[in-house]
Amino acid sequence: IMFGSVAGFGIATLVFALSTQLWLSLLALAALGGFDMVSMVIRGALVQLDTPDDMRGRVNAVNAIFINTSNQLGEFESGMLAAWFGAVPAAAIGGIGTLVVVGVWMALFPHLRKRQKLENDPQHEATRNKA
Repeated sequence: IMFGSVAGFGIATLVFALSTQLWLSLLALAALGGFDMVSMVIRGALVQLDTPDDMRGRVNAVNAIFINTSNQLGEFESGMLAAWFGAVPAAAIGGIGTLVVVGVWMALFPHLRKRQKLENDPQHEATRNKA
């Protein structure tokens, strides 16, 4: 579900970038927000579930720094691409980039790809309890 949500975000970004109709652009933006919200909730839950209790505060602090920093860096990157190539190509590049990252992450992290439930993973729990 997480990778599907992020892929949906990328597809909605492409639709928005290439749309010439107001209604389709608004629909794409609504889908963007929905897909982003779902993926954020899933990622937040996975961080909570897969982090050992004694490390949860530190991991959440680092996670918050990366999330806030990524927003600023993303705005900078989008602005630079728009200045170099124009707004439509910049948005399209963003959608394509999102889909590429989803594909790479699905290949690199098959455990996340196969995970279907937001509950403690018994396999991960056994590994975590040994440490």
